[in-house]
Amino acid sequence: MLLSASTAPAALASPNRVPDVTVEFWLIKLLAVTMGETAADYLAVNLGFGLTVTSLIMTGILVVALALQFAQKRYVPWAYWLAVVLISVVGTLITDNLVDNFGVRLQTTTIAFTVLLAATFAVWYASERTLSIHTIVTTRREIFYWLAILFTFSLGTAAGDLVAETFDIGYLTTGFLFGAVIVFIALGYFAFGLDAILAFWLAYILTRPLGASFGDLLSQQVEYGGLGFGTTFTSMIFLGCIVALVLYMSLKKGTGEADKILLESE
Repeated sequence: MLLSASTAPAALASPNRVPDVTVEFWLIKLLAVTMGETAADYLAVNLGFGLTVTSLIMTGILVVALALQFAQKRYVPWAYWLAVVLISVVGTLITDNLVDNFGVRLQTTTIAFTVLLAATFAVWYASERTLSIHTIVTTRREIFYWLAILFTFSLGTAAGDLVAETFDIGYLTTGFLFGAVIVFIALGYFAFGLDAILAFWLAYILTRPLGASFGDLLSQQVEYGGLGFGTTFTSMIFLGCIVALVLYMSLKKGTGEADKILLESE
């Protein structure tokens, strides 16, 4: 782990503001990105708000959620995952607006968001000398972190739609394709020593098109290659699972902190 001289004391004294990477982390992240895809479609299409109005409303709500997250100065499950779900929706809407309202091709948006994400990582590393999520302990690092998260969602939406729709291989095949790439990344990390930070961010990016593909598979009509469950049902199911997992993680975190206090007092 690399720490710059200017931020090392803060890293040692301040709590991390994002969660540890656990099985629960990946599960809820996958649920969140899947819901981001279906919820964006539900708000824009089913409720009839349209992409522009939906984008403005959800961006405003996201700003409030991020303000709550930044105010915590530590990892609080409900605040963090609320921000993740909303940034997933907004990231999807950004790509959808570019493609549907402005006529930007999916190939172009995929390349553009790849460049923006790479630039974010480059500036982040130049400033902090680390991209580790285990040291998100200052406001500046957290800004870089959430900016990177936003671009991963927009990039994942564009890449997933590009493969599933433009390349016309279908949602199910697209999901399995991205899932297979994630398995190879995990294999590289666990068996061949792939750098942990690189492996994390690659997997984080690819879980977006993985989740979005299965979200579209469940929600889209049969004639469009889906299973026809609709965006309302699909979004509610995933929202319920997310709420249950966040409650579990909050209780687990609270129990862990209580045990720590008890041990320190003995």
